[in-house]
Amino acid sequence: MLSCKEIGALLSQGIDRKLSLREKWQLKFHLFICKTCSCYDKQLQFIARSAHRLMQPEKDNQGIPPLSHEAEMRINSAIKQRLGKKENKNE
Repeated sequence: MLSCKEIGALLSQGIDRKLSLREKWQLKFHLFICKTCSCYDKQLQFIARSAHRLMQPEKDNQGIPPLSHEAEMRINSAIKQRLGKKENKNE
């Protein structure tokens, strides 16, 4: 039987890719007996659905509008700057 840590990773992977039949059975069995992982699965599914809805094209004021080019550049610059600082601290 897979550990809770392995199940957590599998649940996360299941959002991004199709799981094999064996992986699905392992998940179902574990989730049936483990309430903690079952709760974690529900939380992940909620987050995935919410993120998907937010990223839908804007219609009827649903979803989020795309970032302007300037905002995208500011965010990318800030991320690169912070990553650079972390790398310097680790050296």
